[in-house]
Formats: sequence, structure tokens, C-alpha cells
Amino acid sequence: MTPRRIVTVSSAAVIAAAGLVALPAAAAQAGPKPKPGMPAGPSSFTKDDFTATPAPATRKAAIKNAEKALASHASQAHAKAGHAFVPRTVVVDKNGAADVRFDRTYKGLPVYGGDLIVHLKPGGSLKEINTNTRETPTVPTAPYISATTAQSVSRGQVHGKVNSVDKPHLAVWNIGRSSQLVWETVVRGVRTDRTPTVLHVLVDARKGKVVTKRDEVDSFLTTAQAAKLAKTQKAKAANGNILTAGTGNTIYSGSVSLDLTQSGSTWSMKDPSHGNGYTTNMNHGTSGTGTTFSNSSGTFGNGTNSDAASAGADAHYGAAETFDYYKNVHGRNGIFGDGNGVPSRTHYDNAYVNAFWDGTQMTYGDGANNAKPLVEIDVAGHEMSHGVSGALTNWDETGETGGMNEGTSDIFGTMVEFYANNPVDRPDYTMGELIDINGDGTPLRYMYNPSLDGQSPNCYTSSNGSLDPHYSLGPLTHWFFLLAVGSGDHGYGNSPTCDNSTVTGLGNNKAEKIWYKALASYANSSENYSQARIDSLKAAADLYGTHCTEYNTVNSAWAAVSVTGTDPVPGTCGSQPGSPQVTNPGNQTGTVGTAASLQISASDPGGSTLTYSAAGLPAGLSINASSGLISGTPTTQGSSSVTVTAKNTAGNTGTTTFTWTINPAGGGTCASPGNKVTNGGFESGTTPWTTTSGVVSANGSGESANTGTHFAWLDGYGTTHTDSATQSVTIPAGCKASLTYYLHIDTSESGSTAYDKLTVKAGSTTLKTYSNTNANTGYSLQTVDLSSFAGQTVTLSFSGTEDASLQTSFVVDDVAVNAS
Repeated sequence: MTPRRIVTVSSAAVIAAAGLVALPAAAAQAGPKPKPGMPAGPSSFTKDDFTATPAPATRKAAIKNAEKALASHASQAHAKAGHAFVPRTVVVDKNGAADVRFDRTYKGLPVYGGDLIVHLKPGGSLKEINTNTRETPTVPTAPYISATTAQSVSRGQVHGKVNSVDKPHLAVWNIGRSSQLVWETVVRGVRTDRTPTVLHVLVDARKGKVVTKRDEVDSFLTTAQAAKLAKTQKAKAANGNILTAGTGNTIYSGSVSLDLTQSGSTWSMKDPSHGNGYTTNMNHGTSGTGTTFSNSSGTFGNGTNSDAASAGADAHYGAAETFDYYKNVHGRNGIFGDGNGVPSRTHYDNAYVNAFWDGTQMTYGDGANNAKPLVEIDVAGHEMSHGVSGALTNWDETGETGGMNEGTSDIFGTMVEFYANNPVDRPDYTMGELIDINGDGTPLRYMYNPSLDGQSPNCYTSSNGSLDPHYSLGPLTHWFFLLAVGSGDHGYGNSPTCDNSTVTGLGNNKAEKIWYKALASYANSSENYSQARIDSLKAAADLYGTHCTEYNTVNSAWAAVSVTGTDPVPGTCGSQPGSPQVTNPGNQTGTVGTAASLQISASDPGGSTLTYSAAGLPAGLSINASSGLISGTPTTQGSSSVTVTAKNTAGNTGTTTFTWTINPAGGGTCASPGNKVTNGGFESGTTPWTTTSGVVSANGSGESANTGTHFAWLDGYGTTHTDSATQSVTIPAGCKASLTYYLHIDTSESGSTAYDKLTVKAGSTTLKTYSNTNANTGYSLQTVDLSSFAGQTVTLSFSGTEDASLQTSFVVDDVAVNAS
């Protein structure tokens, strides 16, 4: 059986950063060299009008007001007795408004995924509470399995050498409406590819299955990529001729100024201007901190890989430029906001084709044949930006959140490159172009057209979260390029749009401020693409006004990568149009062979001409793009979810969704046809179902939904257990009715004996029975005639019983009782 759940973990500890690169399936041609146009250098960025590191007194006052708001609005926070909140970050706008982020505990246990943000108006009164949870996280806190068992399971998750296994502690995992008790164990060791690991393993405290695992050390390359790229990487060198008192002759950035520490006649790569961050030579070792580069001249490196200090100079320079970017642009004094620099370890291991950020420091390998150190400036900016986004959001590498994490580091790694404006490593919108990992002169990734790497999508789809995060970042980095530069070819490479629209960019300065504000003030630990759109629109409204050019461009850029939705901040900005508002017509019914007509009504704040489109219309119906009239003759019986979209000339959209049921031809006596089950896909949690604890589950938990993201999971514990899900259903008189549901059964049992059973009933009548002997691959559609219950209200029930050993999981989804 697969693990019960794979989760997004929001830990109070530093979230580990992730690797930067994923290997293209096929080499892509490098884009054209950037033309002059996009401003670069420190003067091209202005300082934020908000701060994520307010003065202590300001921070204390904001937290006090937020705690007061939490105490008086517990229901909005989905909190009750046993819940407590620990402040983590505070963002304060220039007008005094504040956003206070809290981590949640339940009966003293950390609640991973329970974080929330309290938004305060100027003056300290409550504006709103945004929580990552949709129901109050509560679970029994007594584990079924022992800490020793959880420790043993966790130890086996490290593929390589295990050095130590910490004592497990209990925690609560929450995502949306689902919560469960888990053991968390930290396992330390070395992976098979020689990369260190500090692996956090969460084990279901009732079943002993791995829920998720999160490594504090995430590498620049995957193991498979490193092995392949080790055969193809080639060496290059770059140099320049700028000389200062402290000088680094780097491999990739030419001759640069370095901030050094002098003690007597000895100069060392310890940077007093940037929090005393220091750069060391590991001399191909794998443990310890290495030896800080030092000499008697203050000049380090010769511009080639023949001198170990050349790569050290690259790393030292990259760390300083990243520090300066965050401090001078975002007012963040150090990666963690505490004024401290970070160490940079170079020449790690022998022929190690990788680099990693472990939550506190950068570590760089030397590449294949020790010929190509991975120390380019956008690599440094990317990896250290994980420290910033981790401190702000606690993101990990799972699902769409992983794409947010990796894409954000690409975005800010690129902004560091533009801030540095190095004449040798010229700023652009590709990643790692000079380290030549592919061995053919091509970059690792392309923000303007992510698909050029052969794996990353330009456009969002619902399957995006199943990709490796180094690929699922594609729509985010594409969105940022469109927001900053625009569509078409501006000298950095031709950028297409997924909806064939034209987007005019705002420039780096506004684009990076909007995204940083979205992270600092709105993003949650389980961020996905839909939420990222909402959060960036709220950030644009905060910074530049509702539905002004900046807000509209953010929305248009998201639509251009196929991320759309409703307007989170309605309003207008002078004469500029906001988003259209579409009137919901209510659920519709029709009959096969009978003409249908429905006029959609919509309005636009700016009076713009609207165009209409619709998804999910019953077969035979279509919408007039100009008038919004839906017409035609239905050809097929069934029920479908219809979404109508109205789009104005500025590219802003509004939508509405409703159900359209088509009944069979020939009439009949059924006065109330359609589906009589509510929340049959369990997408809204348990309501109105009555279930035993833990039945409603989410994708990534070890099973997955037939459609959507939630489902009912009965049993699967491997111990004597009974689970159930029931709902009262009324079948109208004079109607034919059929029960349909999708069922997946997996089991650890063997043979033809029925040990574990699922019973499906309507009232006291048994409709179907299943057992471990019916285990199947994937879901199968089940259908039962319920016409004999017409005119009655019956309790529809699914009940699973499991014996004392070996699990069987009965997974049910998309339950419906259709009357006709």
C-alpha cells in the first residue's frame, strides 16, 4: 500500500531550500543576447514602501493587536480550546497597516499547515484573517503506534548512510479540512550521491505509514541529473580588469571588488560589510566548515579554475550581492533579517556536480572532473533566496507549493543578477547560463519561454503539481517575465502567451515588489497557483491601487499563463476598467431534443465591450461570444458543471459557475430530476456526510481522488477497525433513480478469503458488498438501481470493517443518486 498522505509541512524551523536545476529532455537553443533596455544595477531598484523587518516596538504593537483580533474572532481563525498561536513574521506598510503571520499549535503540538495571517488596518483594527485551514484542526492526541516504531520507519527513508536518528515527537498535520496525528523524526546522514541529508519524516501515528518527508538539504541537481551531467560538463572562464583594494578574479564575473577582513598582513574572505559572511575552501572534503580563504595580498584568484580562490571569489561576490539586494531593495538585513551573513563553502567533495543550501549556508561542488565550479551569481541568488522565502512562508518542495518555492528563487536569483549588473555575467532571464551544465552552451531554464528546457510547461494545468518542482515552476517564472518585460521579443528571448494575448510589462522594479509583497503579506505554507494569483493581486492593490495599471497587468499576466479566477479586490482606478461581474443564472435543467436558450448577463466597471466563452456546456449547446446567449438543442442526458467567462478589452475576466442537467426525452412523472447527493466528491469535507474520524482525505496522502482533490478512505489501518460514511437522501416520487460511485480497493491481504469487507446500503437494504478479494487497480464505476426507493428518504451508507492484521483500503469517490 502507498503511504496514506503526502503533505505540505509548515515547520517553525528553517525550511530547507531546494535545488535549482532540472535536466532538459532535449537541448534548446540559447535565446538572443539581451539588448539594452531593461534597467539594471542598484539604481534601477527603489526601496520598498513596506517592511518585513519593522522596529521592535512597531512589531510588538502589531502582534498585540493581531492577538487581540484572534481572540475575538476565533471562528474566522478556525480555532477553539487547545489552539494557540505563535507570531512568526510581521509586515508593516507605510500607512501603518500590518500583516502578522502566526504558526498554530494544538494542545502543545505543532500544527503543520495550520498557519494563518491576521491583516490589520491602519490603527490596528482587524481587516481580515486568512487561514490555511478550512476547518478547525482537532485530532485525538494519543498515538496508536509507538515512538520506537515511528523511529524505525523513519530511519528507513534515508537512501544512503544514516549517522543519527533523533527522538520522535508528536505533531498535527493539517491540509484544508483534513487533520491527523503524526510522529516527526529527524534522520541525519549522507545520500548515495554524497549530499548530506537532514530528513524530517512524518509518520501517521495511527497507522505507521509515512505521511511526508522533507529534507533540510536540497541539492542543485537531482542524483540522476548529476550522474548524467558529469559526462557532459565543460569548463569555461571569464575575466575582467577592475581592481580595488580587495579584489577577486572570478571564473564567471570577471574582476570584482570583495569586502575582506584584514588582520595584520593577512587578508581573509570574511565580509564585515555583509554580516561577517565568510567563504571557505573545503579542498574536496565533505565535513566541517573548511578553511577560510586568506592571503597576504588581498587579491584572490586568477580568473580560471587553476586557482582554488577563483571559485571562492565568485561565491564571496555572489553572497555579498544577494545580501545587498535584499537589504537595499527590500529592507531585509541579511537573509534571515537578523543582520547576519551566510557561509559559502566551495570545492566540496571530489567531482561533485551539484550545489546545495542546507538552511544556513551555501555549498558548491566543482562539477565534472572538478572543472566547472557551480558558483555563478544567479545560482547563489537562487539558493540563498530559499532562505528568505523559507523564513517568510515555510514552503517545502511538495505539489504546487514546490513550484512556488523553486520559481520564487529563480525570480529573485534573476533580480540579484540585475541588481549586480555585472559586465561579464550580463543580467538576463535565463538561469545558470555560464556554468554550462548541459555542455552545449545552453542555460538551465528560460523564464521567457520555460518550455525551451524540454520539461517545464509555459501554461498552467491541473496536473502541474505532479511535476518535479524544478519543472512545475514554469508558469510562475513565465508569469513574472510577462509581468516585468511583457510578451513578444524584447531582446531577452521571444515570450509567447497561452491565450494569444499581448502583455505590456511593468519593469523589474514593480514586478519584484509585487511578488515580494505577496510572499511577505499573503502567501501561506501550502501556496498553489490559484492562491498565488489572488495573493499577487492583493499585493498589487496594496502597492499601486485597485484595478490600476499594475493590478490589471498582474491579472493579464496570470491569464496569459492560463491561471484565471474571480476578482479578489473589486473596484476601479480612475477611468481604467476593473474585472467584469457575471450574474449567476442559477442551476438549469433541459430535455434531450428540446431547444434551450439562456441569456448570460454581465457588467463591466469601465463599460468595456465584453466577449463571452463557456466551458462544460451540455452537448448541443454553445455560447455567442458577442451577446452571451447560450442556445442550441441538447443531445445527451446528464448533468454538467458550466463555467461562463466574460472578458473585457483590458484582458480582465469574471466568471460564474452553475449546474446544467439534461433529462431524457419523453417526459415522465419525475417532478424533480437530477443528483440528490450533496458533496458526493467530498470536496467540501464531511458536510453533510456523517463519517468516522479520518475518512475524508486529500490527494497526496497515499491515495488519490477519482476527480478533484478529495475522497472517502475507509479502513487501511491493518488493525481491527470500522469506518463509515452516511448521508440521508430523498428520492422523489415517480422517478427512476440510480446510485453511482467510483470505488478503488487495495490490500495487503492475499488469497481468496474475504477478511476485510465494505457494505453499501440504502436504509437497512444491502445494495453491494466487497472485500479484499475485489482489490483492483484504479477506480471502477459501480451502479445500483434505486428506483424501488422512489418517494422515500433513505440513509445511504458505506461501511468498512477490517480484521486484526494486514490492511485493506476501500476508497470511494464521486457518489451520486441521479433521479430521472
